[in-house]
Amino acid sequence: METMDLWGRFKQRFFYDPSSGFSLDTSRINYEDAYLKAMEPKLQSAFEEMARLEAGEVANRDEGRMVGHYWLRAPQLAPTAEIRSAISLTLDKIKAFTRDVHSGQIGPRSGVTFSHILIVGIGGSALGPQFANQALSACSDPMRISFFDNTDPDGMAKTLFSLPKLEETLVIVISKSGGTRETRNGQLIAKAAFEGAGLDFRRHFVAVTGAGSELDTTAKSQAWLERFPMWDWVGGRTSEFSAVGLLALALQGFDIDAVLKGAADMDLLTRCREGHRNPAALLALAWYHCGCGKGNKDMVVLPYKDRLDLFSKYLQQLVMESLGKELDRSGKVVNQGLTVYGNKGSTDQHAYVQQLREGLNNFFAVFIEVLKDRAPCTTASASLKGFAAEAIQVEAGITSGDYLTGFYLGTRTALYENGRESVSVTIPEVSEYYVGMLIALFERAVGLYASLINVNAYHQPGVEAGKKAAAAVLAIQARVTAYMNQADKPLSVEAIAEGIGEADSVETVFKILRHLAANKRVELKLGATPFEDLYAPV
Repeated sequence: METMDLWGRFKQRFFYDPSSGFSLDTSRINYEDAYLKAMEPKLQSAFEEMARLEAGEVANRDEGRMVGHYWLRAPQLAPTAEIRSAISLTLDKIKAFTRDVHSGQIGPRSGVTFSHILIVGIGGSALGPQFANQALSACSDPMRISFFDNTDPDGMAKTLFSLPKLEETLVIVISKSGGTRETRNGQLIAKAAFEGAGLDFRRHFVAVTGAGSELDTTAKSQAWLERFPMWDWVGGRTSEFSAVGLLALALQGFDIDAVLKGAADMDLLTRCREGHRNPAALLALAWYHCGCGKGNKDMVVLPYKDRLDLFSKYLQQLVMESLGKELDRSGKVVNQGLTVYGNKGSTDQHAYVQQLREGLNNFFAVFIEVLKDRAPCTTASASLKGFAAEAIQVEAGITSGDYLTGFYLGTRTALYENGRESVSVTIPEVSEYYVGMLIALFERAVGLYASLINVNAYHQPGVEAGKKAAAAVLAIQARVTAYMNQADKPLSVEAIAEGIGEADSVETVFKILRHLAANKRVELKLGATPFEDLYAPV
């Protein structure tokens, strides 16, 4: 395409919101106007579905639940007075709790103030807070934060030993159902660490969970510091604007009202029913075009800002858990999805951009551009007072920030020249307001795209299947150890599997025994091959 033609298309396709400075460019997506006209009926249907969802229609039909994460930043739109009140009261409670923690009125004991947060959660209960922390944190924050986001004992031990002061650590345990095993495991390990240090863990623990859940019952019976609600109409992957994300944000000293305002403003932009004036619709239409409505191409998220490095990981759950479905809403097998991966720019210049430009054309890119080189921040080092990296010239008239922009524009051009399509999302700076806007943009785009491909974005049967399979493995392990404890001699894998009636699951038994042996929980007697090894109780 001639340069002037591309410039003309850029002007035509460039969405800009003057009130916020947010912009979206789809000019590097190769569809014609005829595509937009052909998609108009589907798009209008998606707008109507979104309106019904926001009005309170049951969207998660598997569980009979409404889907109301949009109400979190606009409580006045919630369909009942009870929900409106719950949202507002929780926000007030978060702010009051934060004031009391920062002032020292709430602390582990007299004269000791909390200075650190440990979040215990997994998936949506950790990814949002992790992304927001990396995007917004500064050395002047009143509290720093760490995470237990897996059931890996080595990872949890590493986190515990890196805490500055266990005595000054506030633990936030997050689980909507209260029965998530990974979170429960982290909770128990954190509890053991506090007790091992001679500390009363109850003076450190806070719960964010559903009313009446296992976690809620535990926190209440053990008199934890506080309990904050999660509601069944908010899914984990869309929970950042509930207590899941807002509590940590507030405690770290961030402006949660600005976060909510950014999300609410993006919601207003993305309620527009004119596709060319709706950034979420433009994004969803680009996804649909690139993947032929079947997810045939991956989405590579490339944020050109270190602070947004975790955004691709955050979007993996939001997009892939929402859209990766075997069945459409009519029960037809479709195996839909949209694979997401990413790496920050300009790091990608030295990682996989070579393949993006010259290898398989099985992707489209989403660039995240930030106009401002550096957010205002303070420093703990007196020797760095007044330091401004963005103003330092690394060459005559060129700063390191100019290089970052140059690499973004250069990569975008290099990809397009070789037939690789891309979208560019631009925000003026990384701040609470624009973090709210970014999250809300992709939440809305996911909802609209799900309507376009006729899948339910608000349930996750595959996740539940994985949890059930894991429970089955642990049940086999219990039977393995019980059977071995009754044996009078070392046994082979096949003998143990046969003995517990799991001959069809002998490979699982093999894996269980190898893990137990590596951790000295069973005795391993080596044979000629791993399949001839014998196992006995320790």
